[in-house]
Amino acid sequence: MNLNQILLIGRAGTDPEMRYTPSGTPVTNFRLAVSNNRRDANGEWTEDTEWFTVTAWERQAESVNQYLAKGRRVFVDGRLSTRQYTSNSGEARTSLEVRAFKVVFLDSPSGGSTTEGVPTEAQSDTSQSSGSQEPDKNNLTEDVEELPW
Repeated sequence: MNLNQILLIGRAGTDPEMRYTPSGTPVTNFRLAVSNNRRDANGEWTEDTEWFTVTAWERQAESVNQYLAKGRRVFVDGRLSTRQYTSNSGEARTSLEVRAFKVVFLDSPSGGSTTEGVPTEAQSDTSQSSGSQEPDKNNLTEDVEELPW
């Protein structure tokens, strides 16, 4: 048995960018910053940040494009891959990319904790989807969906 799954909670580092494949399938990309606070050798607190490129497809891509904005906190469940490339300056680089199966919005567009009028989860049409239906935008509460741990 094999498993490639990554669970991330962080902040969108960019606004989402949606495009369409030649067959008309929507695809949305955004950058996700995941930070970790730790003490360094001198006992001082430092913050390490890892950056990921997140890709959402189909209906989930449309929801992410509509509701996500730079700075919003999100939970992403997906599959991790790495991509090697050469930058414009000729440097070899590695990019961490996540194919999102599920994106859950953890705060409101203004950065608060309410989700009124905004769905808490961007739905996926992939085979990895849990099969849940799109949230009723008119009947949302301030509760955020429990995370799987």
